[in-house]
Amino acid sequence: MERGNSNGKRETLWHSQNFLRDPQFVASLVNMANISPDDTVIEIGPGKGIITEQLSKKADRVIAIEYDTELVQGLREKFSDSSNVDVLEGDFLKWPLPSYKYKVFSNIPFEYTSRIVDKLLVSPNSPEDAFLIMQDLAAKRFMGKFAGGKDSQVSILLQPFYDVAILQRIDKHQYIPTPNVDTVLARFMKREYPLIDNKETQEYRDFVIFGYNQWEPTLLDAFKDVFSYNQTKIIKRNLKIEGKKPSDIDINTWVELFKTYKKYVSEERKSQVRDSEKKYEKKQKGMKKEYRTRK
Repeated sequence: MERGNSNGKRETLWHSQNFLRDPQFVASLVNMANISPDDTVIEIGPGKGIITEQLSKKADRVIAIEYDTELVQGLREKFSDSSNVDVLEGDFLKWPLPSYKYKVFSNIPFEYTSRIVDKLLVSPNSPEDAFLIMQDLAAKRFMGKFAGGKDSQVSILLQPFYDVAILQRIDKHQYIPTPNVDTVLARFMKREYPLIDNKETQEYRDFVIFGYNQWEPTLLDAFKDVFSYNQTKIIKRNLKIEGKKPSDIDINTWVELFKTYKKYVSEERKSQVRDSEKKYEKKQKGMKKEYRTRK
């Protein structure tokens, strides 16, 4: 996993990562996670292994995935006598997630947070539990009101499938080098009983993304051509969302609105909503390409 810099050189992912320095503090973080002797735990970007060492004391197996060759060599030497630690060299974003049950505990590189979270949580073989050290603002975006922020498209997409929480706020002086941002240990635990049937995941994602991206003043305006006049009247009465924007609607109301859509909206009208995620991603890629061209 590499990135370019202003000198035209290539720079590996770990160069941009902030590493925790105190083994006792790391142990206190790992102790907050429900990692048992039966668990397989994946660590992304282990660096010099300060978290890996603590995980190896708790888990049945630790799979540490590191991109940098020099760090891989150091990790393999450090854990040569630890039979439950596997150090793999590679790009986590290209690494296939396990088909068996597993958990994740990782201090992830801040600039790759969105891509890592998407790979982990928007996947058919997602972890049972993920403990991720990330920027405070990123946690608020992913968790919305559960992290003291405001619900967003991203948080509404995740919440039906995960219980989310901030377990610990981390002093920036715990890192080498010291970051300019506040960080937290965030937890994403897969719900035993998701609010949306897993078979309906894509339809739900299309529905939410459609609602968030119509550039209308309210959520009901966004769906004005999807719900009929009578359906809209009933929604106003039952869900009390008249005049509210998508970000004003909590997860339980979004779920009820989606269930209403599933049950009562005609297939013809649903066609307006289908493939909204693909269209959104295509538009985002186009905007990024245009931005790069202008630069």
